Amino acid sequence: MNSYSAIARRNLLALPALIGTAQAQPARPTALATTGMIADLVRGVAGPGMTTDTLIGEGVDPHLFRPTRNDIARILRADALFFNGHRLEGRMNDVLDRAAAQGKPALAVAESIPRARLRQHDDYPDAADPHLWMDPALWADTLPAIMATLARLPQPPRQMEAGLAETRGMLHRLDAYARDVLAPIPAERRVLVTAHDAFAYFGRRHEFQVESIQGLSTEAEASLARIEAMVNLIVERRLPAIFTESSVPDRAVRALIEGVAARGRQLALGGTLFSDSMGRPGTYRGSYQGMMDHNITIISRALGGSAPERGMNGRL
Repeated sequence: MNSYSAIARRNLLALPALIGTAQAQPARPTALATTGMIADLVRGVAGPGMTTDTLIGEGVDPHLFRPTRNDIARILRADALFFNGHRLEGRMNDVLDRAAAQGKPALAVAESIPRARLRQHDDYPDAADPHLWMDPALWADTLPAIMATLARLPQPPRQMEAGLAETRGMLHRLDAYARDVLAPIPAERRVLVTAHDAFAYFGRRHEFQVESIQGLSTEAEASLARIEAMVNLIVERRLPAIFTESSVPDRAVRALIEGVAARGRQLALGGTLFSDSMGRPGTYRGSYQGMMDHNITIISRALGGSAPERGMNGRL
């Protein structure tokens, strides 16, 4: 028997054992989250016993995201589905509802918080402001519902209690850091001007007046009247800086800077904030903790707070 035949024979003899091993080690369950902010919470609770993927990638606006056929297939294949709700994923609600109706574990994460605790908006009477993740303390209150949803899987991830405690601790540390480094900002500077209305929960938590050029959804266009009103506000309050967002074009923010300059005042661009998506995958800013550390640090340093240059963990 030549060497090739001997190898083939050994492989054939080993095949039943290999099959038995594969059957004894079933594939890990998969969870699919629409955004990275949700995926990080699910991954933190579930730990390595589950594969957790993100549907909407870096720099992509979930308000405008349209799922492809491949995206729909991923949604339908996942063992558990986590999405934000409150119309954040406005163009894919039907797909998400259909997947949830299959009977698989599915959770609209933001809708697990009672409506009375959420910010209401006159433009959307059927939904609350969806941007809960901007307040880590409020975001932490979604963890029990995430854990309960994971527990519905035929083979729930192990050690979820430990994952829950660790993730909650991270969120509370972020909240404490924000309180500390934003506290020195004087009252007259506690105005946060951004591209769209994503920071209201942040403002509510830390006593900032939040002004945005666009509304809750980036589908709304900024009007000339709105830009003029915001130019007046910036000049009257003598604000030092405003901010762009990573997932929103900066045209309207640039128009504000030019409008203020035409009134004889200089206005700095304080930096780019992460609003509806996180940073590049695999980087610190590509995690929820890094995204929020970045935002808190940038806002603090631009408006007169006490944040260190490298942020809470020295990783910026």
